Amino acid sequence: MNWTSLLPAVAAGIVYVVTPGPATLAVLSIVAVHGRRRGLAFLAGHGVGDALWSALALAALLGASRLGPELFRLLGLLCGLYLVLLGLRALFARPTAEPGSIGGERPIRTGVLFGLTNPKAYPFALAMYGALSVGVGPTLDLTGAVGLFVATSLGMAIGAILTVAWSGLPMIGRLFTRFRTVVTRSVGAVFVLFGAHTAIEAGWPRR
Repeated sequence: MNWTSLLPAVAAGIVYVVTPGPATLAVLSIVAVHGRRRGLAFLAGHGVGDALWSALALAALLGASRLGPELFRLLGLLCGLYLVLLGLRALFARPTAEPGSIGGERPIRTGVLFGLTNPKAYPFALAMYGALSVGVGPTLDLTGAVGLFVATSLGMAIGAILTVAWSGLPMIGRLFTRFRTVVTRSVGAVFVLFGAHTAIEAGWPRR
């Protein structure tokens, strides 16, 4: 793998963190009440769970890559369809009540628990890495997997810094809460397009 194939992985890591969800909303509330430092501490703790699920997802992909191109293409197809499903859920999700401040007193510990117990973290990480490695397929090896892990981890760190930076700006928390449905559905549309592209590319054998 080269730097041109790792750049999308960095971008994916950023999207992984900045995508609106429970953790993002928790950070917004923590920053609004306790400041940016505790918000960053929460995301640092959350990154422990992200790193664990990412490593497990890559380990699963390494195993699949040893079993032949057909199975790997099938896995890529399923990953793409899962991203489409996530996008559709976001597009048609009903507005929810504004969450309160979560984990402000012990942000690191709360972030770790939040990341480790997120039931969607592993399938999301598997879908993300499956989509990123569709072009690599059966040639994915340990070096390539480590490269993807480092690149996405870098993206996640950048995403955490960006999230804390903009969430601490005046009025951002209230504006995000007010328009979170629009933002979530916009991200959902991106997921649908990205997942559809991945599924088509995985299901259409290259010549």
